[in-house]
Amino acid sequence: MFGIGGGEFFLIIIVVLMLFGSDKIPEIARTLGRGMQQLKNATNDIKSEIHKSAEIDDIKKTFTDIGNDVAGNLNANNTANEITGEINKVKENLEDMQGPIKRMR
Repeated sequence: MFGIGGGEFFLIIIVVLMLFGSDKIPEIARTLGRGMQQLKNATNDIKSEIHKSAEIDDIKKTFTDIGNDVAGNLNANNTANEITGEINKVKENLEDMQGPIKRMR
């Protein structure tokens, strides 16, 4: 984002030394380091939550797809059962009609 050259970095160090003194610099560096570590940990936690959420969404979608497939198969089975039932009814009606015809022979 911002490009800091060697001369600019050296100038910043001199200004920090003049403002805070050499005895405060290690303490400031440690505090800055801890802050950077906390920021990094928070960023990693957020990334982890986003990935978990995406995985959960994928799992939910998979279960929804499986449910839709099962429902589709059940509907297909119900339709097949209905057709089989109708065919059996027609067979029974034909057999009922053939009974009197066979007796007449």
